[in-house]
Amino acid sequence: MNAAAMGPKPSQHHRLSKAKLLRRTLFLTLGAALMSVGLEIFLVPNNIIDGGIVGISIIASHLTHVPLGAFLLLLNLPFLFLGYKQIGKTFALSTLYAVAVMSIGTTLLHPIPPLTIDPLLAAVFGGIILGVGVGMVIRSGGSLDGTEIVAILLSKKTAFSVGEFVMFINVFILGSAGFVFGWDRAMYSLIAYYIAFKMIDVTIEGFDESKAVWIISDTYEEIGEAIMQRLGRGVTYLNGEGGFTGGAKKVIFCVITRLEEAKLKSIVEERDPGAFLAVGNIHDVKGGRFKKKDIH
Repeated sequence: MNAAAMGPKPSQHHRLSKAKLLRRTLFLTLGAALMSVGLEIFLVPNNIIDGGIVGISIIASHLTHVPLGAFLLLLNLPFLFLGYKQIGKTFALSTLYAVAVMSIGTTLLHPIPPLTIDPLLAAVFGGIILGVGVGMVIRSGGSLDGTEIVAILLSKKTAFSVGEFVMFINVFILGSAGFVFGWDRAMYSLIAYYIAFKMIDVTIEGFDESKAVWIISDTYEEIGEAIMQRLGRGVTYLNGEGGFTGGAKKVIFCVITRLEEAKLKSIVEERDPGAFLAVGNIHDVKGGRFKKKDIH
């Protein structure tokens, strides 16, 4: 058997794994560095905080005059240990690296004066930069806040979701900012937190958010052909069975972008106004033939 038939050489696999590791490290570093910029150049000088361990660290640093980076690292360590035990080694190491870069970054940037002393501008731009940074770290398999790890673990043992735990913790932390920095700064902190929250979603999902579509119609062939011709998207026909009638049904499945949703709905409406149509958000698409074909 020749070498080509046996597949890639071991060294090729090794190079590929090193490339993936380099890419992950690059994005973890960039994300953590952006987080540092958002904190030290926008939020912290204007007494605006973020949620989670970062918010606690900002308050503790303000009250004790100990550098922010020290609290960011020390307060996250217990949660990193939990993450290592319960979630996995790769996640824990990625998080440790990102938190370390963020801690060093805030220390180096602390002497630099803020770009603005307008609290609204600081909240808006600081929130944007924070959200992009956190999103990049999450996409790379890490985290910058230990409260997310606690929320994941608690959600497995209770009826509350991860989001509900994170929200409860952050409401308490952001509320505490009112007693330390004043209630106007607490409200600016809420603005920054909300913007960061939205930017995390945009960074993770991208502007061309993908959507999964299921269509049940007797004119499935006509609809499927129109989707392929007019949208340039591939479709898959699935076999289904009606729950009430027991009759055989064909289900059209395809993946589109958010910008194509309105056009797809019009295609279905034109060919079968009574068709069943379900559209759902999906966070990641890999493999297959998702890449759009050119429409001539």
